[in-house]
Amino acid sequence: MFADMLKALGQIGDPRFTKVLAMGIGLTLLLLFAFTVGFAWLAGFLIPDSFVLPWIGEITWIDNVASIAVIPIMLVASVFLMVPVASAFTGLFLDQVADAVEAQHYEGLPPVSGVPFGDALVDTLKFLGLIIAVNLVALVLYLIFAPFAPLIFWAVNGLLLGREYATLVAQRRLGMAGARAFRKKHRTEIWLAGTIMAVPLTIPIVNLTIPILGVAAFTHLFHRLNRSV
Repeated sequence: MFADMLKALGQIGDPRFTKVLAMGIGLTLLLLFAFTVGFAWLAGFLIPDSFVLPWIGEITWIDNVASIAVIPIMLVASVFLMVPVASAFTGLFLDQVADAVEAQHYEGLPPVSGVPFGDALVDTLKFLGLIIAVNLVALVLYLIFAPFAPLIFWAVNGLLLGREYATLVAQRRLGMAGARAFRKKHRTEIWLAGTIMAVPLTIPIVNLTIPILGVAAFTHLFHRLNRSV
């Protein structure tokens, strides 16, 4: 998977790849900005402009502190938000990224029909709901085993993201039944690949590029493993 990710990074200069990467980063920033604005509005709604403390008097600056604190809070929150963001953007950019990778590295492949946008959107929303639900359940484990929370986070989301990315990439060439068989045959490597992808998703700024690079890396992974069958 490391070699697959390096191949994906090596194609960043490809205009077809760069265009999709720029769109992905732009939409990711837009979504995180929307979350930030929503969080700031909620904080402003819940925190009063001023209040009185015994022996201290009136406090009027707490809302200003809260507004400033929104930025570092959302940087930390982006660690968790980027997993559903990665899931949401996978189906939307899958064909463009995979086509660019295959044109560069796997010439002579037969064309694929691609997944209709409506179907891709429905699949994306379904899996987005699954990721959110699983992480809400896993939140209990994060709190109980706090020292191991990052490892649990990477393992759980590596399993989910690996499953989704591998399925969608394989489905383009093998159909749904073939994609399930591919995923089942290579589930250990797919899980490890998803975990390797989940780790940089927890690094602010770096994580902006991972959803798109992940599609490219899993395209390489699919062709590498499928050739070995």
